[in-house]
Amino acid sequence: MVAGVNSIKSIFSNKFASRRKGKNVDENLTKARVNREYLVKHIETDDVEMKDFLFTLGCYEGERITVISVLSDNYIVSIKDARYSIDRELAAAIIV
Repeated sequence: MVAGVNSIKSIFSNKFASRRKGKNVDENLTKARVNREYLVKHIETDDVEMKDFLFTLGCYEGERITVISVLSDNYIVSIKDARYSIDRELAAAIIV
């Protein structure tokens, strides 16, 4: 019985080891913490209009972005010293 508990512990410890060791795990902006600066890794969408819109806001690969607040499905973000309100769909497309 003890061997079974140890094997379960090892499964869970291996599953979450990358997060504990400080390795960055790609996540979208909907999972970001408020008032923490992130670096945009890429925009994950096939919608060209959405990519173009985010580009006009200054949100593209390598740019810094901060979530100021989250109200319902609206995200207030700061990009290049400007604040914008984006919806959940746009936030989900931004990979940080």
